[in-house]
Amino acid sequence: MEIRRHALLSPSVGTRRELLSFHYGTPGTGQKVYLQASLHADELPGMLVLHHLKQRLAVLESQGQLRGEVVVVPVANPIGLDQTLMHGQLGRFEFASSENFNRHYPDFLALLGEGIVARLGPDAEANKRAIRAAMGDALGRIKPATELQSLRHILVSLAYDADVVLDLHCDFEAVLHVYTETPCLEQAEPLCRYLGAQAVLLAKGSGGASFDEALSGHWWQLAERHAGRYPIPQACFSATVELRGNTDVYHPVAGQDADNLIAFLRHRGVVAGDPPALPTALCEATPLAGSETLHAPHAGVVAFHRQTGDYIEAGEVVVDVIDPLTDTVTSVTASVSGVLYARGIVRYATTGMDLCKVAGKVAFRSGYLLSA
Repeated sequence: MEIRRHALLSPSVGTRRELLSFHYGTPGTGQKVYLQASLHADELPGMLVLHHLKQRLAVLESQGQLRGEVVVVPVANPIGLDQTLMHGQLGRFEFASSENFNRHYPDFLALLGEGIVARLGPDAEANKRAIRAAMGDALGRIKPATELQSLRHILVSLAYDADVVLDLHCDFEAVLHVYTETPCLEQAEPLCRYLGAQAVLLAKGSGGASFDEALSGHWWQLAERHAGRYPIPQACFSATVELRGNTDVYHPVAGQDADNLIAFLRHRGVVAGDPPALPTALCEATPLAGSETLHAPHAGVVAFHRQTGDYIEAGEVVVDVIDPLTDTVTSVTASVSGVLYARGIVRYATTGMDLCKVAGKVAFRSGYLLSA
């Protein structure tokens, strides 16, 4: 195992942060897998999972069982990790710019431009190598101007040539669920089954240039653009894995998640040996555009009728919002049927606040599909 240190741009005199990456296996001998945790720095379950995963990878490496390269970044956001206000950690948005740490990653389709055509030919594997080389060249031309830009640049530079990219997050209160792009579904299915995902949400470009889609999106876009001319594989399977809720930080759970990730790596052939049998899928994939967010119609106390993981029927009451001064009780119903996969942790709502999310099966939204 090799530890590499990556210095971020200094935002002020006398200060400097760095990012650490942990490298297992031998580059170029097989697939490359990249995993990072806590890009939203106040989402901590992934840190514990990768702590456990690192121990397992070290043993496998010492036994000569790694058949590729695995890169682990257990603390993907040292900037946000240091953002606290009155003992509360605020790790989703950078204080300096108000930008979400998981937005505004490079648009490789635009960076590669029409010049990539000159590098393509009739062989899919050669095209994969050519596109990755062009991605590396494009990254080399980017000159970050802020600490946040340098963080984004380092993360993408570590992951751009990976076959698998897993970005570990969590919600407020949630069951384990996975976001991935529709062209990645076939590759995502084993991961979702090993992890026991209770919702899998699909999109072809959800907007916002999130980390995972920046690494997988240009592959299917190039394949569609050059269909019938140049064979281009979906050479990067990327996904955002939501490891339940903010407070689900327990050794037994994290250890099991790490074991399930190892099972997935065995399934991919990155770890030697026969993988465990694939568990039965706990859900069918649904469109992200079919996910409904329920909102508070007015201010008041939040009282949920249903738990995360419950199946909700359209028209069913999910939560009440109560104004204790007027004794107004407003029941909020779902308009779609599906799994209640995430809900807020705050029990006093201001008007319009997000309350929970239901994974509907039929798309009804379009355009920008992500939260703030």
